[in-house]
Amino acid sequence: MAKSRKAIYPGTFDPITNGHLDVIGRAAELFDEVIVVLARNSAKAPLFSDKERIALCKEAVKEYLPKKKNITIDSFDGLLAEYAKKQKAAAVVRGLRVLSDFEYEFQMALMNRKLEDVTTVFLMPNEKYTYLTSTLIREIAQYGSDVSDFVPDCVARELKKKFKE
Repeated sequence: MAKSRKAIYPGTFDPITNGHLDVIGRAAELFDEVIVVLARNSAKAPLFSDKERIALCKEAVKEYLPKKKNITIDSFDGLLAEYAKKQKAAAVVRGLRVLSDFEYEFQMALMNRKLEDVTTVFLMPNEKYTYLTSTLIREIAQYGSDVSDFVPDCVARELKKKFKE
């Protein structure tokens, strides 16, 4: 029997965007299982709680990638390399939108490989998503502009609610 190839796609997903979903869909074509992992980053103050982000990711994957049954959502706190080893992941997937992403992602990939011999696979989203960031989406939504072209419907709704509060 062939060994199952599992990948982890980590991020804060605050909120999850169509660019994230594009990378998740690409990873789901390459790997038998993809775990979308919400990382808790103490350096960031997320707009959505962990519970809200998990719920949005689950709904977004169901909405945007309904035929992909090999995607699960999880969260973790700690070192990604340790989480990947615990999950017996074949790879960590990272999205690269622009050249400036590469330096940081390359450093992280090398450190994860040094810590736990974790392989990192870089995937590029469709070019129509290369300018999308969660930070930019939050800023646009904060000022009441429509973000429905950039995020799943469930996320657009929740952003509207969040900024009405």
